[in-house]
Amino acid sequence: EGPFRHSSSVMPAYKLVYFDVRGLGEVSRLLFHASKTPFEDYEVALNGDEWTTLKQKTPFGKMPVLYVDGKPLAQSFAIARYLAREFGFAGNSPFECALVDALGDQFKDYWVEMFPFFAVGAGLKEGDQKALQKEVGEPARDTFFTMLERVAKENGSNGHLVGDSLTWIDLAIADHIITLQNFSAGFVDAFPTVLAVREKAMNDPRLKEYLDSRPVRHF
Repeated sequence: EGPFRHSSSVMPAYKLVYFDVRGLGEVSRLLFHASKTPFEDYEVALNGDEWTTLKQKTPFGKMPVLYVDGKPLAQSFAIARYLAREFGFAGNSPFECALVDALGDQFKDYWVEMFPFFAVGAGLKEGDQKALQKEVGEPARDTFFTMLERVAKENGSNGHLVGDSLTWIDLAIADHIITLQNFSAGFVDAFPTVLAVREKAMNDPRLKEYLDSRPVRHF
């Protein structure tokens, strides 16, 4: 594992609050399970009333929120970066860690471009999904996944985007691919080296118990 692994003898109490979807919070759930770290997985119904009350109590009016010994940390990738450093999934050197973070930043830029297509595919908004796939989804995919394919090849086509061990960006991309494949079969088939990252991450033995038992969710 990486050099950033949590070294304290007393593990904090963790509570992750997120909707009952995979979404951008799933990478943090995966990190908890891959590291075998106990945590409270508090799920809020996406279409329920509880979120209206909770929203006012979150740092930025968004989820997920991670509570560490009762202290809140918001923003999905800030949470993922923190947990990855604590549990050893951030990269095996400071430079690898920075490369992983850079890919995470690029993912968020892509996510903003992709979101109109994603929102309709997930049923969060109404719209013409086929038209949005052509106008929004495919151009965003082609730019981002072409870059990921190059990065994965330059890293040796070893099933990781950075270095030679599982990192949080592998998990984030792997889970996102599942969503894209649910929205449109074959959507990322043109990027086999990235798909190999998905396969390796989703077949990591540390995740088997969780992946075998987690609810089947469209996104």
